[in-house]
Amino acid sequence: ELDAMSDEELCEVVLTHNVFARASPQNKIRIVKALQAKGEVTSMTGDGVNDAPALKAANMGVAMGKEGTDVAREASEMILADDNFATIVYAVKQGRVVWDNLRKVLLVNTPINNSQGLSVLLGLLVSLPNTPITAIQILYSNFICAVTLGFVTAIEPAEDGIMVIPPRTVGKRLIGRFLFLRIVIGTCLLTGCVVGSAVIINSHSRYDYLDMKGREQMMRACAFNVLDFGAMSVMLSARFAYNSSVHPRAFMGNPAAVGSIVIVTVLQLVLTYVPGLNSFVFGMRGLDWFGWILVLLSMVIVFSVMEIEKAIRRGLKAKGADTDDRTTPFFTDGPSEAPGPASMTMPKGASKLNLQELSH
Repeated sequence: ELDAMSDEELCEVVLTHNVFARASPQNKIRIVKALQAKGEVTSMTGDGVNDAPALKAANMGVAMGKEGTDVAREASEMILADDNFATIVYAVKQGRVVWDNLRKVLLVNTPINNSQGLSVLLGLLVSLPNTPITAIQILYSNFICAVTLGFVTAIEPAEDGIMVIPPRTVGKRLIGRFLFLRIVIGTCLLTGCVVGSAVIINSHSRYDYLDMKGREQMMRACAFNVLDFGAMSVMLSARFAYNSSVHPRAFMGNPAAVGSIVIVTVLQLVLTYVPGLNSFVFGMRGLDWFGWILVLLSMVIVFSVMEIEKAIRRGLKAKGADTDDRTTPFFTDGPSEAPGPASMTMPKGASKLNLQELSH
């Protein structure tokens, strides 16, 4: 039946039929080419010489490692070491986990890094007597805080339902519309809270007993802690792409989440209160109870707004909105044009192989 079909007919049949029995080598490569002509991403598994052309033509050729021939392995992009098809499913799952975690790392680290520079700029624009955070505080937040919190999302386990999600759009980049929006929101929240807390400390009458240097040190102590504790809120929200973090799950499933919070908290307290280290090295002084209220309030604001955005996006997805950029070519290379039936030919060099049809 396949031999009697034209290329145009085969392109329609491959979208409605899942099983093709007793396919010849020529049939296999036509099926692969037909799927590609309809814009599908194809994977082909095989072990023999006859499978090599289709393995080479597929987007992902998978050869058997134990029983496969050298020709099949050479034509493939991946070799299945244990010859177990279930391993392919596991590999796809791990690939999706890596993709998701890379996006989560960007969501954590990018707002932290952006807010460091923007806080200095915005602080000068609002006429603060000096920068709200010092250069050494920026270096610490960049190399210690951001790395520690970003490490959590880099080793996140797979989220529930990760294998139910359809494949991502061909050419899609790591940052899409909604990830870009979340990064912007996180950056604005952290920057606003850092500069806002600095302005409050600098103008509040309760610190009138301090001289200019003392008020500046108190301002920087508050802004520094707002930045790093606010980064914790971003990390807790970023752990889940759609699921709410207002749940015990935010502290479960990944021991590094709790560990990173403990490490950063202890380091912040040490840097804030150890004499000499706080004043001489980091240019700040011990924070009082009012400053800690500002820190906690900033954490709540950052976390709440990030979760509200996530809830809105979750609702849009439930209504069928494209919140994963599957059809919208934003920050993507755009879907490649599907080849027409005219391109459904044997790959270069395939004619030199001794192709054998299955005997009937």
